[in-house]
Amino acid sequence: MHTNPVAQPGTGDAGGMNVYVSQLAAHLGRLGVTVDMVTRVPDSADTRVTDISNHVRLWEIPAGAPGLVKAELAAVVVPFAENALAALTANGGETIDIVHSHYWISGLAGLALATAAGAPLVHSMHTMGRVKNAYLAPGDKSEPAERLAGEAMIVQRAAALIVASAHEGEDIVNYYDGDAAKIYEVTPGVNHRVFHPEAGLGIAAKQQLRRGLGVAYDGALVLFAGRIQKLKAPDVLVEALAQLPSDTRLAVVGGPSGDPSVMRELHALVARLGLDARVSFHDPVPPARLADWFRAADVVAVPSYNESFGFVAAEAMACGTPVVGAAVGGLREIIDDGVSGFLVGGHEPALWADALRKALANPARRAELAMGAAQRGQRFSWDATARQTEQVYEAVLGERALAAQMS
Repeated sequence: MHTNPVAQPGTGDAGGMNVYVSQLAAHLGRLGVTVDMVTRVPDSADTRVTDISNHVRLWEIPAGAPGLVKAELAAVVVPFAENALAALTANGGETIDIVHSHYWISGLAGLALATAAGAPLVHSMHTMGRVKNAYLAPGDKSEPAERLAGEAMIVQRAAALIVASAHEGEDIVNYYDGDAAKIYEVTPGVNHRVFHPEAGLGIAAKQQLRRGLGVAYDGALVLFAGRIQKLKAPDVLVEALAQLPSDTRLAVVGGPSGDPSVMRELHALVARLGLDARVSFHDPVPPARLADWFRAADVVAVPSYNESFGFVAAEAMACGTPVVGAAVGGLREIIDDGVSGFLVGGHEPALWADALRKALANPARRAELAMGAAQRGQRFSWDATARQTEQVYEAVLGERALAAQMS
């Protein structure tokens, strides 16, 4: 409800979940599954339908007044669900077999839609309010009670819960008293047609790639890619950079999300530490351009306070770039510590400076980590994600049919 699945990641509320929904839909479509992606249109009273790919359509459904902010959307989940059901089933439309919702606001709408359509709900949390509150970034706002209650209801009422990692499944059980029997681990994928190592990308070619991206310098390059918000902790990298050699640079690729003051504070921190010449800021970019950024960097840093999966880490490794990531959530399962990068057990700048120093220590070690990253990145496949998700749907429908026979 709060972000269009085909929106540019790194802008507004768009991020890894957008990648997940759009890629999963496309690959389910290739399996012959008819997929209707339903999102709220924020600026119109008219329903819009777009053919995205074979078997996949995007429905933009109006609900509530234009201009509603994310915190106000929970109040319009019922009209959104009603409008979506009316649009999808108009003129003898196809029967809805499964409702698959993503994130808590859409989960509430998904419950309403599934109930009205007589279909089971499958839900993917992506992030969880109670987990975010447990690992809150300094100065960040706690998630509201409305979200916590909504997520608890979704966990109890969904027919199945799909998680991106074993750690996420454990969090559902530990923080929401979820039924482990309803939890299915399905690892997200990577688009390897876009995110892959560049053959023959030597030092000279890497420098040329950097110049094309607007970072014309020869020293070590650390990359942060993502939304600029306290959860993602880009400030930790800036403070760590101050402890690294003067020829090390940091490129930040991403836009503000939620509170715009976080971006202003980040710029102020750079200025206060005298790092203006060593930190560059760049707007969010499409996937192919993001892959160039990953290849241009010597290391990608993901210092988030919590990540249910970590698309930036997986995609960077698929490009053959080592990742230094926080030892939280799904990052603990993506990064092989000492093989494809390093895990950092905390957010103190000194810890991050040490980890980045290890990753950038010498060309031979960097090459070993790059090879390990490329090999690890090959393990993520959207084809496998789609097949496993379809199996979850089939299991839910099979249990439903069995229950109907026995009633």
